[in-house]
Amino acid sequence: MKLIEGVRTKPLTVIPDERGRLFEILRKDDALFLKFGQVYCTTVNVGVVKGWHYHKKQIDNFVCVSGMIKLVAYDGRKGSPTKGLVNEWFIGTHQPLLVQIPAMVHHGFKGLSEPEAIVLNIPTEPYHHKRPDEYRLDPHHSEIPYDWNRRDG
Repeated sequence: MKLIEGVRTKPLTVIPDERGRLFEILRKDDALFLKFGQVYCTTVNVGVVKGWHYHKKQIDNFVCVSGMIKLVAYDGRKGSPTKGLVNEWFIGTHQPLLVQIPAMVHHGFKGLSEPEAIVLNIPTEPYHHKRPDEYRLDPHHSEIPYDWNRRDG
């Protein structure tokens, strides 16, 4: 898949043993590491879409640590060499992957697991409650050319 300019991914190596499993997500010596803002965890119920939104400053680092999600990014940036490109990943328990979304790229995700999926984000900026760096669009009615509905067949 051709990636949106500035989007990067990192396959996560799962190390299992008789006690369970471990996988590192992001280290300060990783090529993807930029800086630390905060770490937060969110859940998404099956079939629910959390998106579209973008940030003017913040860069997100998403990992689904339980269940599965469909993570989608759309490049609507003026002057970007990948303007108009959509990227789609199915990540989580069955496909451990970190996806880094640059500033100004619209993104969102849809829960695919019962009863919920658990998503970890390591953004480069802390959340400002009084002045959030978050700009939203309706996930089903916007200028973004993407249909969140399930595709059977």
